[in-house]
This record gives sequence, structure tokens and C-alpha cells, in this order.
Amino acid sequence: MQRRLPILIGLMGAGKTHIGRLLARRLQAPFIDLDEWIVRQEGMSIPEIFERFGERGFRERETTALRELVAKPVVLATGGGVVMREENRHLLRRHPPVVWLRAEPEVLAKRIDGDANRPLIASGGTLARLEELSAVRTPLYQSCADFIVDTDMLTPEQACQSILDFLSSFEAAPGE
Repeated sequence: MQRRLPILIGLMGAGKTHIGRLLARRLQAPFIDLDEWIVRQEGMSIPEIFERFGERGFRERETTALRELVAKPVVLATGGGVVMREENRHLLRRHPPVVWLRAEPEVLAKRIDGDANRPLIASGGTLARLEELSAVRTPLYQSCADFIVDTDMLTPEQACQSILDFLSSFEAAPGE
């Protein structure tokens, strides 16, 4: 049986890309960041995609990319808003394990403040916007997650180890 590799979900700044790269190295598996994949496919940055096609156009591209990548043998880091579409949540639930990297909005705001590549917060008010996004997305992340890692107080290496420990038990679970 082929080992199942994790799909990482969570708000922007939770550490999906950084921790995903660490996991991929430790698991000796390829790593794909969904947003980076979309940027390469479209030939433009995320802010440019938002400006040209709007959030809806970006989300359509995100769903297309997720459909293509979700079953591949890779560690996959999704964008923070991937859970906003029902089709994406369905895809995530059908391809476990899904790991939610959770962090408090105050912690996330410190991590991402001033990042121009984040169109949903580019206009300022980072903390308030993250609190809004967290309120809307938390139940959606929860509905998809097989495992939750609180990254507030963990180093990326500690979060990675926590996920590796979970994956060991996940693979050993009956019925897998």
C-alpha cells in the first residue's frame, strides 16, 4: 500500500508552506504549494489573478488545481481559502490525511504583516481581517481536518514532528 501523504490547510501565515517543505524532506516526498502551482500555471502572481479575475476567478483556478493535485503522491500545502468552496471541502475529505495548521489571528498577523502577496489583507487592517477570516473558516477547516496542530507556540520543526507522529498512527489505523 502506498503511504498517504498529508494535505495541509489553515489560514495564511499558519506555516503550511514552510512546514510542508520540512515534511516533504522528512518523508522523502515531493512538495507542492497550491498557490505557487496556480502562479506557474497562470503566469501571473496571486494579486494579479485577483485583480484581473476577482476572488471568484481565483477560486475557480484553485479548484481546478486541487482536482488535479489532490490524489498525487505529494505533500500538498493549500491556500488559506481553499475550504471556501464545497467542492474543495469534498475533495479534501476524500483524500486524507488532512492536517489543519491552526494559529491565533494575533500570531498570524505578526507573521504576515506587510506581505504584499496576500490580496485579502493587502489593504491593511491585518488583524481585523484575520479575525474575520478565522471566524468564517474555522468551522470549515474543522470539517475537513483529520488532525489539528496548533502552531502558535511550536517551531516549524516541532509542528513537523507532531504531524509525523500523527501520520505513523494514521497509517496504522484499522481499515486503512
